[in-house]
Amino acid sequence: MNLFHELLSTETVSDSCRNGLKEKLLVNDLRAKAFGVTSENVNDVIEQRSRILKSVYPIYSNFCQNTLQCLPETMLEILWNLWIPLGIEIFSQHQQLKRPLIQGILGGQGTGKSTLAAMLTIILQQLGVNTASLSLDDLYKTYSDRLALQQQDSRLIWRGPPGTHDIDVGLTLINQIHQSETPISIPRFDKSLHHGGGDRMTPELIDHIDILLLEGWFVGVRPIDDSFFDKPPAPIITRDDKAFARDINSRLNDYVPLWDKLDSLILLYPMDYHLSKVWRKQAEHRMIAAGKSGMTDAQIEDFVDYFWRSLHPELFIKPLLTSSDRVNFVIEINTDHSFGQVYKP
Repeated sequence: MNLFHELLSTETVSDSCRNGLKEKLLVNDLRAKAFGVTSENVNDVIEQRSRILKSVYPIYSNFCQNTLQCLPETMLEILWNLWIPLGIEIFSQHQQLKRPLIQGILGGQGTGKSTLAAMLTIILQQLGVNTASLSLDDLYKTYSDRLALQQQDSRLIWRGPPGTHDIDVGLTLINQIHQSETPISIPRFDKSLHHGGGDRMTPELIDHIDILLLEGWFVGVRPIDDSFFDKPPAPIITRDDKAFARDINSRLNDYVPLWDKLDSLILLYPMDYHLSKVWRKQAEHRMIAAGKSGMTDAQIEDFVDYFWRSLHPELFIKPLLTSSDRVNFVIEINTDHSFGQVYKP
């Protein structure tokens, strides 16, 4: 019987199952160190994770089938090795703070930010803390404001880069959470409005929030020294490219007050940032095969290059891998979307 199936179907953990779980927990030194698992406490870790696994499994199973459209069994190891221990870490930090916690999740296209936020919400709710998820996309300026912004700067051809969000909305929300106001009004954004231009929709009202998960493609990213754009990586090539990159870098200063509200930051890091193009093409191909509209490969190349010109992963994301004062966990993402190493910088 599969180790996790045995955990779910029995009241007590057998010796053979426990030994198998010990091996899984201790075989990866980096991950064990990141989550504080040692040979001395491994039995306690197994007991804690087992209780949470049994608690979240019904909701998790429904989420896998309806949202991820996969069998729960295929994701159980990820739940055990990554999602549950991350949830425990965030829960413990919240308990230590004794106030609402703001958890950042940083990751590019296809790294699984939304899935991680959804799973952490399920786990943290089962641990007894009211948890809400907010995407950086939910902080976009209104459609009319973005049209006016585009008239001021024609280079902002797509929503997404720094400058297209309403930072004050995010700051107001976090201040309300810190002050334990109730109900809390969570901003939401509908990308389908205005023929794909997108606009704000009716906010979601939540009675109380203990933990807010803020995820996005540059959450926590701060301005870098202007000299990095003297000889930048492709596709920042022309004089205009460099001017655009510098201007976007300057706009990041407006986001610093929001990033200062983060209590911790998880970085989802693809082993090769070029995978963003591969993953985006795969997603568009699936949409087209299903009879929906999608971008051509050439359009995807232009689309992703645009965002690399604004905030290049080599310049803004890679340095965070060794920034222990800004990132709490690094989760590597493999070519097939599976998780690689998990560690603390």
